[in-house]
Amino acid sequence: MPSTEADAFKRYISGSLARTVGCLGGLSEPEIDWRPAAGASSLRDLAVHSIANAEENVIGVGAGAPIGRARDAEFSSGMSVDAIRARLGDVLGRIGSCLDTFTADDLDAVREHPRRGRLPCREVLLVAARHAAEHMGQAELTRDLVLAMREPSA
Repeated sequence: MPSTEADAFKRYISGSLARTVGCLGGLSEPEIDWRPAAGASSLRDLAVHSIANAEENVIGVGAGAPIGRARDAEFSSGMSVDAIRARLGDVLGRIGSCLDTFTADDLDAVREHPRRGRLPCREVLLVAARHAAEHMGQAELTRDLVLAMREPSA
């Protein structure tokens, strides 16, 4: 029987990713690529990276499907907003399909995470949800800064 806990992870991960990608709407290309500080990520980078991270954690680590992730490339992808939205739709569909099948036993099963070692699947999903929410907050703040720069000085 599918887990209601897995369904909650699906809602939170999907919601954070959708809000992050939503931050790209109505902005120019230079605004989407603007970085608030040296070494900071642009909105484009945050969106591409957040989607890839969720894909790796949920589908790759959680469900054991092969994912060809190139993490460093996520921060210089140049992916168009339309392509990011399409990728979001694809990844959310696959995340939903995976999590719709997870049982309580699946959530308890130990998985090998590439950077965190052996973790229960439930913890892998928690990492994915937390990571997506952190970057959502960064994206929303970055968007607010971009919009504030548009306003004429008082």
